[in-house]
Amino acid sequence: MCIITPTKPNRILVIEDEPSIREVCRLALDDECFQIDTVENGDAALNKLRVTEYDLYLIDIRMPTMDGIEFYRQLKIELPRLLDKIVFTTGDLMNIDVIDFLEETGRPLLPKPFSIEDLKNMVRRSLGIASG
Repeated sequence: MCIITPTKPNRILVIEDEPSIREVCRLALDDECFQIDTVENGDAALNKLRVTEYDLYLIDIRMPTMDGIEFYRQLKIELPRLLDKIVFTTGDLMNIDVIDFLEETGRPLLPKPFSIEDLKNMVRRSLGIASG
């Protein structure tokens, strides 16, 4: 059952290499009546962006092929208007390069492991939707 019922569902792209985390995000956010697409890396995400624009991008920082850092840098060049729609996820908060990158971007972070409620709250906040 949907909790949030916007007139036009917000579109969210989950960019995550772990299939189980992609699925948990999809199910949890679908439950909130968001329209969810998922991809496994930044390359696949860029292909999606050639067809569809999203209201929010939930991006894992550590992925094979094109990681979240490289994806962000590519967006900064090609589609800078999308940068304020990004929320990062990572479990790699001991890496100084990751910490520096997150500070540089100023974008929200949802640290792994996260609860479903933490995920929903972060998405609602990022989209400017009051919690119900």
